Amino acid sequence: MSNQIHSTAIVDASVRLGQDNCIGPYAIVEAEVELGNANQIAAHAVLKRGTRMGNNNQVYEHAVIGGIPQDLKFTDPNLLTYVQIGDNNVLREYVSINRASKPGQATVLGHGNFLMATAHIGHDCQLGNNNTLVVSAGLAGHVSVADKVFISGGVMVHQFCHIGSYAMLGGNAKITQDCLPYMITDGNPAQVRGLNLVGLKRAGFSTQELRLLKDAYHLLFMREKDLDSSLTALAQLQQPLTDQLRGFIQRAKRSFHRPG
Repeated sequence: MSNQIHSTAIVDASVRLGQDNCIGPYAIVEAEVELGNANQIAAHAVLKRGTRMGNNNQVYEHAVIGGIPQDLKFTDPNLLTYVQIGDNNVLREYVSINRASKPGQATVLGHGNFLMATAHIGHDCQLGNNNTLVVSAGLAGHVSVADKVFISGGVMVHQFCHIGSYAMLGGNAKITQDCLPYMITDGNPAQVRGLNLVGLKRAGFSTQELRLLKDAYHLLFMREKDLDSSLTALAQLQQPLTDQLRGFIQRAKRSFHRPG
């Protein structure tokens, strides 16, 4: 099946299109954009220069993908950088994603992500798969988000922060440090509130895995030990989940949010 492009849409002649794409009324697709197959681009959406998109994505009304970085150091709007989007993502109304700030680099959105209305992803962010950003959530530049993270409405994430897999960030949280995987981080200032038990159960974590993560939480936060001693105790468990948690903490350059 061929592409369906509304007569009022503006699609640059240089755009590379796959098959079965639908581009709606008054949508704009600028030069040097690439689309795979079966993407739905709704009315008034804008795909700006340097946007690369895979297959079966849905871009809703008035979303703007690939805008120049909101970075005072970015002074050349003609510098070609990218937004790289995978497959099966849903980008609702007024979502904005800025392209990267360095030549040849990309802001990356993986597969199966759901960005609700007015969510924002800043320049050079790296998002994995199956993440949810609720209404008006915002990521500053250079933020990384792993997989299956839930970022609630109104959350603001400081630049260069890292969000671990299966984390949940509570509504309107002020995130200024890394957020641990498997845990709920909430508040202003943000604090760890406990394990993300509802999210972990929905993701299919077994009773044994949940018990292991509870033990890890206890080792980290419920004993009066320094961090190095707690990490040593985690290492002694010799389990993949706790090894991932320990590795995340060891890599945290901005430190990480903890219980109050």
